[in-house]
Amino acid sequence: MNGSRSGCNVIIIGFSATGKSQIAPRVAAALGWEWLDTDIEIVKIAGKGIEDIFAQDGEPRFRALERQALEAACRKRSTVISVGGGAAVSTENRELMRRAGMVVLLEARPETIYQRLQKDSAEGASIRPLLAGADPLQRIRELKQSRQSSYDAAADWTVHTDDLSTEEAALEVVRGWRYWSRSRCGDVTAAEGAPAVVVVTATQSYPVYVGWGILETLGREMRKCGLSGSAFVVSDETVAHIYGQRVRGFLRDAGFRASILALPPGETAKTLDNVSKIYDFLVKSKAERGDVVVAFGGGVVGDIAGYAAATFLRGMCVVQVPTTLVGMVDSSIGGKVGVDHPRGKNLIGAFHQPSLVLADVQLLTTLPERELASGWAEVIKHGLILDAEFFALLNDRAGALMALEEESLVRAISCSTAIKAGVVAEDERETSGRRTLLNYGHTIAHGIEAATGYKRFLHGEAVAIGMVGAAMLSQRMGLVGPEVVAQHRSLLEKFRLPVSCPDVERKAVLRAMELDKKVKEGAIRWVLLEGIGKAVLRSDVPVKHVREVLAELGIR
Repeated sequence: MNGSRSGCNVIIIGFSATGKSQIAPRVAAALGWEWLDTDIEIVKIAGKGIEDIFAQDGEPRFRALERQALEAACRKRSTVISVGGGAAVSTENRELMRRAGMVVLLEARPETIYQRLQKDSAEGASIRPLLAGADPLQRIRELKQSRQSSYDAAADWTVHTDDLSTEEAALEVVRGWRYWSRSRCGDVTAAEGAPAVVVVTATQSYPVYVGWGILETLGREMRKCGLSGSAFVVSDETVAHIYGQRVRGFLRDAGFRASILALPPGETAKTLDNVSKIYDFLVKSKAERGDVVVAFGGGVVGDIAGYAAATFLRGMCVVQVPTTLVGMVDSSIGGKVGVDHPRGKNLIGAFHQPSLVLADVQLLTTLPERELASGWAEVIKHGLILDAEFFALLNDRAGALMALEEESLVRAISCSTAIKAGVVAEDERETSGRRTLLNYGHTIAHGIEAATGYKRFLHGEAVAIGMVGAAMLSQRMGLVGPEVVAQHRSLLEKFRLPVSCPDVERKAVLRAMELDKKVKEGAIRWVLLEGIGKAVLRSDVPVKHVREVLAELGIR
């Protein structure tokens, strides 16, 4: 990919009939952005059609108008810009587009282009100049070849549209935007109205906004995503007491009818009884399928409200507004929703992707110190399993992050959400094994939580202990050396997280682990490491190793 930019747009280039004018508006709809076509803007400026400009004024005049339209378009933010086929030939235009955002090249074979142009002409479109002459296919090949180096020089991401539907191609463009924005980490969040990342799955795409003091934009962002009607806010008593009236006001200012239900706080609230309370709330309020549930709280609220939304009226839209760190970087992204069973965590649930995630990092300043520290376990996990550079960043900025320094906090959370989004996009329902990597440390953690009745440890604290255990298992399996285990302990302790678990009954932990969702054909699929940033799945971990590691963690 090309170097970092100051802009925050998606600019779509490519030869005629590669699909620019059809794909660009669908990309804009997926991102909740504006769409602009420079050819349309040229016609507005000139007051006549493009063919007339060429015929009456010549190509130099057209290129001057094209430059004018492109300059105006590139001054915009959060806009999908479709550009004419010859614009990228100009070095100045290429530099202008690269400064303004991510440049996507739509590609197609000459034969595909020829067939599409013929189809357009047969359906009543004007005869394209490319079809004139004795051998139009050869003319397409030659002209495309003459421009190819310019296209390639400009592009950050390429999508081959020959065998894709318009919707499929648009999703590929959005996927490119997700990767490109991740490479820029927190820079993208500085642009007003720009998401930190767009999550793209087979069933839905949605933006994730990360910023400082952005809660007041909630209603407006929901409107941009096409949501309307009544907003049923589900929160917990603590969060509702501090922020409930403000959130309801922000929603009402945007035209939503807003009401709020507050549930007891904590993991013990994640029960079917409380799901029934949400159902009662929705029934009493005469909720309709076109309304929206707003999950406003930590991971527990996100899970339980999301599950209610997934199952009430066979599915309502849900917006995730996490107020905890673990909610922002993990549970709000990816559509996993559900409740606990007395014998195991998250055994009852569904996949139900949100329509929007909005994470106001400033809300973290009101969290208790222990709750905040717990959230860092999930952030650290993302570096351990998939991104060694991010792990190093957390090491370098641990002090600033623990002090809630604004710039470092927004950047780290934006990077962490991008890592989670990338995994979710590749494995929405945990079928390929890729998403299972996000469960690093969770097998032991869920066992600890169940064995202690979900009362002794916060989730992130249990995950921290579980990750140390997983690193020890990785060492026993010959995958890593002792230095990796030491790196785990060192960084977790910097963030004031526990690395051992004394006085917990081993039999109870083992029983809970046997019910873990990652068990397949009687064997636990362990997420282990081959190094920092390199996670693997293993189903051949001897029980003897597991017992030894539990004992070393203090679980006897």
